[in-house]
Formats: sequence, structure tokens, C-alpha cells
Amino acid sequence: MILLTTDFGTGSPYLAQMRAALRMHGAEDEIIELISDIAPYNIKAAAHLLASQIPYFPTGSIFLCVVDPGVGGDRLPVAIRADGNWFIGPENGLFDVVVARAVETKYFQIQWRPDKLSNTFHGRDLFASIAARISCHKSGAGDLEKRVPPQTETSGDDLHEVIYLDYYGNAITGIRATSVNTDDLFEINGATVAHARTFSDLPTGEPFWYENSVGLVEITVNKGSAAQQLQIEVGTLLLNSRMVMPIS
Repeated sequence: MILLTTDFGTGSPYLAQMRAALRMHGAEDEIIELISDIAPYNIKAAAHLLASQIPYFPTGSIFLCVVDPGVGGDRLPVAIRADGNWFIGPENGLFDVVVARAVETKYFQIQWRPDKLSNTFHGRDLFASIAARISCHKSGAGDLEKRVPPQTETSGDDLHEVIYLDYYGNAITGIRATSVNTDDLFEINGATVAHARTFSDLPTGEPFWYENSVGLVEITVNKGSAAQQLQIEVGTLLLNSRMVMPIS
């Protein structure tokens, strides 16, 4: 299974080109567009959102990830084997949370290059090609060079920010629900929200936080948009009632 994770936007032609590149280079695995509307250029949000998705896909999956504002620059192309899954994309912090939380990792720099490499679309020309070669077990000894992971300040800790707004205006945060208590209150943009188990536990229009389906704290409004009602955007900070300062 190959899972595309990008900030290209829903319906982008770049997604179709990446799917085509995967097929043309021999990928036979099912290709799924996991997330295509990550906030543009937001590597930090993407890193936490990606890490939250891993448990819901089979071990051995290939996560092909392109949030790459530095494309064509000095950042390196990498392939990481973490707890049995592959993560392929730019070395720019996108995989830092995955690596920090993994039990076992192997880190590789991508050495393979196509005959023609666009300056601005390594997702199609380089990362998709390598993902396909790994998928169909055609990756040669010269394609990947094992290396020591770079030093990073990322610890895998929670991110007390909104990392994603869904179609309904629900605000997904980078806080794992296992790290908080159900009696905690969260302050966001001056509003204080308490916990509820699910939408039907509160009247229409009432904001609350709950543990969402991937185990993250999510701010929502029953039959309403938290983004609109609480003026939330990606990057908005949350303050926990048990904390003095928000963590970012």
C-alpha cells in the first residue's frame, strides 16, 4: 500500500502525475491519497499529522510524503524504514516526529536519480520513482545509501497547536489524548472548551474538545464550525488548564 501525503490540494494535477509516475515505474501496490490538503508549506503540522495516521494502516506500507517548500535546494532526499514502514520524501523535518516515536529505524539517503529531474517537482520525478522501486522490490544497492540520522531537536512531544482543519471546520491538534485528562479545559482564542465524549452529548452550537478517531485532541462545535465560531486556523495555539504556557 502506497499512501500519498502532500500539501498539493484536493484535485491537484500533481497528484495524478505522482500516481502515474508510480505506475510507470512498476508499483503494483494500491495507491491511496491519504492527505492532500495539509496547510501549504507547514512542515511542523504535517509531521504531527503524519505520525497520527500510521497505526491505521498495515505494517509494510509506503508513505510517500511531499511537503517540500525547499525543493531544489540543499535539503536531502531520504527514505526511512521505521517500525516496518517506509517513509519517502525530503529531509526537512517532515519525518522527525515519526522517527522520534519509532522503536526501530533505518535511515537512507536517496542516491538514485532519473535521467531528467525537474528543479521543482521531486515528488513526481524522484520520490515517486523510488517508492515504486521499493514497492516492486527493484531498488538496487546503489539507490539508497545508509546513513546516520541527522541531529534534530524534535523529541516526539505533543504539539499544542491546531495542525489541520477538516471539511466541517473541526480543528485537529497535535496533542495526543493519552497525554491529557478528561477534566482538562483548553483555552483557544480566548474561549474555554471542556471535554465531551461525542457530538450528541451536547446541544447544537456548543463547542467542546474530544478524543478523535486517531487519538488526538480535536476542537469542535456540535453541528457547527469550530474554525468559524472560534476563529481558528492552522497554527492557532491551545492552552491547557494544567499548563502555565502553551507549548509549540
